[in-house]
Amino acid sequence: MSRPALLPRTAPFGDAERAHLDAALGSTTALQRAWLAGFLAGLDAASGAVPAEAPAPAAPPRAAEPLTILFASESGNSEKLAGDVSKLARKTGFKPKVVDFADLDVASLSKEKRVVVIAATWGEGEPPARAVRAYGEIMGEGAPRLDGVEFGVLALGDTSYAEFCAIGKRLDTRFEELGAKRVLPRIDCDLDFDKPAAAWIKDALKALAPPEPAGNVVAVDFARTAGADEEVEVSREPVTVEVIEHVNLNSSRSDKETIHLALAFEDAAPAYEPGDSLELYPENDPALVDQILKAAGLEGDSVLRQALLAERDITTLSAATVERFVKATGHEEARRLVESNEVRAWIEGRHLIDLIETYPAKLSAQHLSDITRPLPPRAYSIASSRAEVGDEAHLTIAAVRYTTHDRARTGVASVHVADRIRTGAKLRVRVKPNKHFRLPSNPATDIIMVGPGTGVAPFRAFVQERRATEAPGRNWLFFGDRHFTHDFLYQLEWQEALEDGSLARIDVAFSRDQPEKIYVQDRIWEQRRELVSWLDGGAHVYVCGDAKAMAKDVRAALVKAFADVKGLDPAAAEAAVAGLERSHRYQQDVY
Repeated sequence: MSRPALLPRTAPFGDAERAHLDAALGSTTALQRAWLAGFLAGLDAASGAVPAEAPAPAAPPRAAEPLTILFASESGNSEKLAGDVSKLARKTGFKPKVVDFADLDVASLSKEKRVVVIAATWGEGEPPARAVRAYGEIMGEGAPRLDGVEFGVLALGDTSYAEFCAIGKRLDTRFEELGAKRVLPRIDCDLDFDKPAAAWIKDALKALAPPEPAGNVVAVDFARTAGADEEVEVSREPVTVEVIEHVNLNSSRSDKETIHLALAFEDAAPAYEPGDSLELYPENDPALVDQILKAAGLEGDSVLRQALLAERDITTLSAATVERFVKATGHEEARRLVESNEVRAWIEGRHLIDLIETYPAKLSAQHLSDITRPLPPRAYSIASSRAEVGDEAHLTIAAVRYTTHDRARTGVASVHVADRIRTGAKLRVRVKPNKHFRLPSNPATDIIMVGPGTGVAPFRAFVQERRATEAPGRNWLFFGDRHFTHDFLYQLEWQEALEDGSLARIDVAFSRDQPEKIYVQDRIWEQRRELVSWLDGGAHVYVCGDAKAMAKDVRAALVKAFADVKGLDPAAAEAAVAGLERSHRYQQDVY
């Protein structure tokens, strides 16, 4: 049965125009049509197209409905989705406001009418670093009542961790406890979140839309310039690059292997900034792929082999993976493992190959596709500035090798680069912006950089940028690793930077060069008076590297330094560092 035409034949359009308009308007919602009516009316008014004698509308335009979009992000995915919600919300008649948890005034939440929460989980059930303060206040006893607030939660996580989407789940429960009304179910997204997140966003905006009063139109703010509150986006499309340098930065006697990778773009390099990352699309270890195919009884399937090499994640093993394996194979022993609640303990330190070999079953290519997830790119801090290297980008990648359950394991991307990539090879990459890890807008501002190991990568970019732009601010680097002789990454470059003045000072900590281990946080404590003096003068602090221990220890050392140098009690010293964080003078890029 055909849908009746929306426009009558008496409408001032030709037959073809009327058909096109009917097709376009037929799938719109009432809210979208109301917005369009207001937009066209305002457009005519703004251009002077409405004649002076035009009759006044029967009712004044209805103001666009406010919508608050909160995001808690570590890698930038939640922030990117918050931007997607904002764009779609504006098109459908809302007046969106995007708020980072780092900047959230928790007390003001009670005044909001409609809230979308997009929250990532970091590590084993922790909030992203910038969200810690606001998250703690929401979960604490002093949190405001949220009666009258409507909300929905989109949670991001990684099923390879036991506490999958824990922060989103807790916020979803907590908002309801505080009196807010959930208007649609929470969605928990794994690494391949694009499609489910996009569908949830559309559903959320429909659920949060207010009832439509008859005959009304939505007001449109013509004073706002399109995109005025949005940064120009760097292209997120993957591009092909050529490896022009592949150098091991460690000595041959080191027990580590850190690859300096210089990449040349065929065209102009994307407009990356110091602090951004580059996502690298890796391939799996061919030997591991062949082991999986053999264990699955699929050795002769060349099409499947190529898919497992380049498209599927064949290392991650999660409880969800085991559950999907049981569903696909019906394996009774594996089912008992799941039902015994011992699955999380069993998977620790194991990969997919362990599951398939421990619980043999005849698998099909479709089974392996169902069990695994897409192979995600790996992000690495860019270790160069375009101002100095032109149409190149440099990466600093530590090869990950370890043994668990009597089996040698390797990092997917890092060992792909270390073992199977050489000069002249081609790779696919894309830029991942990080606007929360940026050099100060005032080039005269001093900066303090703390980057042990590969955490030094973005600071190589910082120093290159400040040197190329002749920034007058001083640069102070804290670097650490195991051995001075074997593991001093970019040593000659730092020495040259000291000589030409682009590095004011460097303090190093080599943990294995003496009986007692010395780390960057120990050097911070030793230099606490000078460091606090720099901070009193307006310096910014940047920390990059390990999140589990180093980043926490560095922050604790800074709190302790404030307490000692300024004679503050622990609470006041903590407040001083928290103040640096809130003013964006203490920034972290941790992993």
